[in-house]
Amino acid sequence: MDKEEIFELIMSISTEVLPELEGKDIPITDSLKDWGANSIDRTEIVLMTLESLSLNIPMVEVTTTRTIEELVDILYARL
Repeated sequence: MDKEEIFELIMSISTEVLPELEGKDIPITDSLKDWGANSIDRTEIVLMTLESLSLNIPMVEVTTTRTIEELVDILYARL
């Protein structure tokens, strides 16, 4: 899986959690908070993404990211 596929997975999961994102052009440089996700939404998106990728990463590593791109980079490095 490449970084683009990871980003697409995050987008897919994010639209499940935040249906209002459907059809929007979201830049990878945004944060989940920029997308309107509260702390519970962000945690749910990250956990669902980790589960989809079968990754077991401490939440502190992924919740400190500032942008989606940083999250993608961390996930890609752990695959």
